[in-house]
Amino acid sequence: MNAYFKEIESLMKKVIQEEQQSVEKIAAEIMKRLSRGGIVQLFGSGHSHLIAEEPFFRAGGLVPVRPIIVETLMLHNGASQASTNEKDPEFTQTFAGQLDIRSEDVVIIISTSGRNVVPIDVAYIAKESGAYVVSLQSLYYNASEQPSKHHSGNRLEDVAEAVLNTHVTVGDGLLLSEGTPYAPASGVIGNMLLHATFSRVIGMMIESGIEPPIFKSANLDGSSAHNEQMIATYGKRIKF
Repeated sequence: MNAYFKEIESLMKKVIQEEQQSVEKIAAEIMKRLSRGGIVQLFGSGHSHLIAEEPFFRAGGLVPVRPIIVETLMLHNGASQASTNEKDPEFTQTFAGQLDIRSEDVVIIISTSGRNVVPIDVAYIAKESGAYVVSLQSLYYNASEQPSKHHSGNRLEDVAEAVLNTHVTVGDGLLLSEGTPYAPASGVIGNMLLHATFSRVIGMMIESGIEPPIFKSANLDGSSAHNEQMIATYGKRIKF
């Protein structure tokens, strides 16, 4: 237990030190897009989709946050099949027509390796829609050692306008056993970076005299009326 805590703490400190400018830049753009009536959409497949769902409908979190749900890319519908689908150059066609990405939106694409086909496809669709495209990935994966599987030859960071770098090592393990990495870090760091970014958005709104749209915990007395108002405000674009 202590070995994992030691390594994850060290990685957190690195991310805090090196990603501050990116968080500030991205948070400022999110605030600007929200003021235009946009929302934040998050996309990932497999375990990356779990990160995409974490800030959705979250007590203490931003209200206008929507995960893009494609069940055939999620773990509960068959983990190995989801992994296969993510790499299929034809798969995005099965759901692309259902996407509702607008020019005022921010789209955050989550993919630790940044090399698989479907996340890159979605990044291109979002960019063509005029949305602000952010990737959440580890830049330890690179073009020379982990080249793109996308027909364009581009990796996710080549398409995104900004990157939240998790600094997770290749193989997603903090510890080693006979050369095999174990004790994954991408979920912990990915969630940390998302919450840090959204918290900074809220902070910027407060500093600007804007009342931020925040969900209150349903376990707090008197929160229901507030949350119902939030749902009514954003429910046209987000299914709560």
